[in-house]
Formats: sequence, structure tokens, C-alpha cells
Amino acid sequence: MRKRRKWLVYGVFLALLLLFGIYQFFAYVLKDQWSERSAAEAAAIGGAGLTEIDQAEKSVWDENSIYWVVTGKNKTGSEMMVWVRFTADGKPVQGENAVYAQELSQGVSEDQMRQKIAASIPGAEIKRLLPGAYNGEYAWQLFYKEGDRYYYRFYRFSDGEQIGEGYSLPNR
Repeated sequence: MRKRRKWLVYGVFLALLLLFGIYQFFAYVLKDQWSERSAAEAAAIGGAGLTEIDQAEKSVWDENSIYWVVTGKNKTGSEMMVWVRFTADGKPVQGENAVYAQELSQGVSEDQMRQKIAASIPGAEIKRLLPGAYNGEYAWQLFYKEGDRYYYRFYRFSDGEQIGEGYSLPNR
């Protein structure tokens, strides 16, 4: 009976040690992402006057289009969308074009964009729709599947109009 209890204690100890190791690995892998998000939220609070943050999403299109887009409310309670530009090494850009804020009422919301997409591309299966930037414009980035192909399209945030022709991804 003593041997069984001893092995049970060893088993529980090893299981806890394994769980702790997995947690530490997870924290190590996501540490940079968490610090970028915190820097973006701080820049949105300082640069755009957000008082409440609802969401923060990272958008990367190319080396020059790395943004964290933070949504939240300002002092007056207006819904805001704030684009915080980042460098390729994960640091917020400093200077004039580092933070851009716009009230959601002056642009196209995600729900409005989804309705517009459903009307213009019937049968498209939206995989991801997130705010970002494309060719120097603040935009909605759409990744969708139509038939057996995947596509990217960009829509201007201010009016919901498509920017460019979009991209078709090759079949696998």
C-alpha cells in the first residue's frame, strides 16, 4: 500500500510540473505579443484620449503596414477606432503619423461592412474581417472563401468602398 501511495504522489508531482512547464512556455512565446498590445493600448490612451478599451487587434499586411487597431470609448462616450503604427521590430512608431483616431460614427462599422460584403459578394464565406491599413489608407481587411478559392480584399474605413482589385490566393 505504501508503494502505491508513493507512486501516486510522484505521478501528481510530475503532472503538476508538466503543467507548470507548459504554462511557462506559453507565457514565454506570447510575451512579445502581450507587450506590443500593452504599448498599443497606452499609445491609444495617450494619443487619442481613450478612457475605455474594448478590443485590440494586430494587422500586418507588409513591412510598412504593421498596426494595432484599438477600439474603445473616449471621454465623451463616443466609440473610437485608433490605429497605432508599429515598426518591424515591434516598437510603436514615434512622431506625427504614429496614432490615428476616428470616431466609429464617421466610418463604416464591422456590422455595416459585413452587410455590404454580403450584398456585393453573395456566397462568400468570411474567414476574417479586421481593421488595418492598405496602401496608406485605413481600411477593413477581408479574408474570405468563395467556391474553392481564398481571397483578400480591402475596403476603405471612411466610406466602405473597395480599394484596388484584391488578391486571389493560389489553390493548394
